[in-house]
Amino acid sequence: MEEEFALFNAWVDRRLGIPLAAYKENQMQRRILTIMENSGAKTLREYQQLIEGDEGVRAAFLAHITINVTEFYRNKELFDAFERVLKTIVLPKTTLPKIWSAACSIGAEPYTIAMLLEKNQIAAANVLATDIDTQILAKAKQGLYRDHELRNVSAVERTRFFDAKEKNQFQIKPEIKRRVHFKQHDLLKDPYNGPFDVIVCRNVTIYFKSDARDAVYQKFSDALVPGGILFTGATETINFAEQFGLKKIDSFIYQKV
Repeated sequence: MEEEFALFNAWVDRRLGIPLAAYKENQMQRRILTIMENSGAKTLREYQQLIEGDEGVRAAFLAHITINVTEFYRNKELFDAFERVLKTIVLPKTTLPKIWSAACSIGAEPYTIAMLLEKNQIAAANVLATDIDTQILAKAKQGLYRDHELRNVSAVERTRFFDAKEKNQFQIKPEIKRRVHFKQHDLLKDPYNGPFDVIVCRNVTIYFKSDARDAVYQKFSDALVPGGILFTGATETINFAEQFGLKKIDSFIYQKV
């Protein structure tokens, strides 16, 4: 089975441009087997042929293997700390902050950042939001969310930043929506076009092998301005942050030295 996965991974990298070998094997193999079984394929070779010949199967595969679980203010206490860092380190600068929300999924994270900018009256600042999955980026651009994805958003902020829709859905308001610019980007393959004052990448590198994860952290550091901020997920402590030219300044928040 390992040989079959190696061949399948090589094909996915070559044909679809996704380096599955950089992800942790057990987690990724479970995800692939689950979606393969749902497709009706019995072997990885058979599933490969389905992906090759059916656009719907290909889209379902890509959507399943990318990690798209998120919500506004995910881990609210960490976002509270992040807002304090924005206020004390980033926003006092004389130039507008350049902010990147990497692996942004359905857009809840970059829109959360845009809401923080709006609350702090940083009128002209925008957020670059990227993800590898074009389908999920299309959803993010819509800016339409369900109630459970807003569970950490206060009633005041719901009124200020969202328009209530039918069927328990909420539309992000235009003044927040226009602050966020979406673009496809692969963290493992594409260049990091800095320099940025802030990079937010949360709950993504946990799925990478250690060498791929460390390479991403180094590229994040290289893409930050001196004194720039990296905000990671609640399961992504960077051990020996100094090897990447970073120092820890709060829980899961690092500053470029």
